[in-house]
Amino acid sequence: VQLVESGGGVVRPGGSLRLSCVASGFDFKSATISWVRRAPGKGPERVSRLSPSGGATYSTNFVRGRFAISRDNAKNTAFLQMNSLKPEDTAVYYCNLFPVRPDYWGQGTQVTVSS
Repeated sequence: VQLVESGGGVVRPGGSLRLSCVASGFDFKSATISWVRRAPGKGPERVSRLSPSGGATYSTNFVRGRFAISRDNAKNTAFLQMNSLKPEDTAVYYCNLFPVRPDYWGQGTQVTVSS
């Protein structure tokens, strides 16, 4: 199993980023995919998850309305569109399954929101 995140970077407050997660080694189209972030000095925080049927859940009010999760099953890829970014969104973002599989963590992608 491999999950490879990309798309992070440095962006100014109010900016946007689109994260990607390319999966391999399991039945992607049948899996609920989640995004988790870890900010400096803090524990992991669930951001969003997307069921095989397309039902999306956003775990915190803080991201609801600003972030959108999606998937392309033909490409075994999940996405997290992040708009109106805030400094508090600064974190390493990871994709995983839901429930999270500890043995599936990838390297994550760093998102830094700073003026």
